[in-house]
Amino acid sequence: MTTTRPTRLGLAAILASVALLAGCAGAPAAAPAAQQERAAASVALPAATVCDDAIESTTSYAPAPGAATPSVDAIRARGALRVGVSADTLLMGSRNPLSGQIEGFDIDMLHAVSAAIFGDPNRLQFRVITSAQRLEVLENHEVDLVARTFTINCERWETIAFSAEYLTAGQKVLVTRDSEAQSIEDLEGLGDQRVCAPEGTTTLERLEETYPGVEAVSAPTHTGCLVLFQQGRVDAITGDDTILAGFAAQDPYAKVVGEAFSAEPYGVGVAADQVDLVQYVNGVLDQAKADGTWAASYDRWLGALGTAPAPPVSVYGR
Repeated sequence: MTTTRPTRLGLAAILASVALLAGCAGAPAAAPAAQQERAAASVALPAATVCDDAIESTTSYAPAPGAATPSVDAIRARGALRVGVSADTLLMGSRNPLSGQIEGFDIDMLHAVSAAIFGDPNRLQFRVITSAQRLEVLENHEVDLVARTFTINCERWETIAFSAEYLTAGQKVLVTRDSEAQSIEDLEGLGDQRVCAPEGTTTLERLEETYPGVEAVSAPTHTGCLVLFQQGRVDAITGDDTILAGFAAQDPYAKVVGEAFSAEPYGVGVAADQVDLVQYVNGVLDQAKADGTWAASYDRWLGALGTAPAPPVSVYGR
């Protein structure tokens, strides 16, 4: 018997609409003065180096206390830290329907950077973006930082830079409560299974390249995948366990199954020519990992995944 889910579409559709509206209200195009500010901040900074293996991909630039920080100085003079985020990834970066504030684990990391720069955690100017926009907004200097479940990999290091790893996620699968599947391999065995992943993600690439026995379906955002799932147009969603945990929390007809079949190291994205900003962010993240801020944020947002583990070790050497 097929389970009918007549009321499941509402929240996902609302979140998708909120994210779309917020994205339309994003930061305006840069004015000439802002372009001059960026040029001044990025002068004489080396470009991000290219890595050639999975281990090296998580190697970042070590904090440099006392060194010049032209990018940070420009942000401080501007009065706000411009950040690219999600507004519909529950637990990581989503808009609270009651307060209207964007909140989650990713957002907490950005609050920590704002507090370090300004002495105020709330000097954040949000730009709501899709997964596919993460690289371009940094390459074009439309934002200072991107924290949007952003997996560090070598290909992305070719055009942007990353902070040290601040969270390790793993790819899993979300299916309906009455599904017999317990893994992505089970879905392949069932045949004719449609599995959704967002555009511009390592998740979609892995789905298309590694699991040809399922039909890969893309959507602009994670919530777009949830809408397709709730409409019955796809049979499953694959993505990072952090994201799928949020879906399961809002949909009683869904469950997350299987062991993680990838490691997804999250980092804060930064423009390649702003190494001083990467170093500064790494100093902030190291402090958060050491003083309990990181663990408190994990317990608040990701407690459903278990007790907070030890934070990822920062690897430096670029």
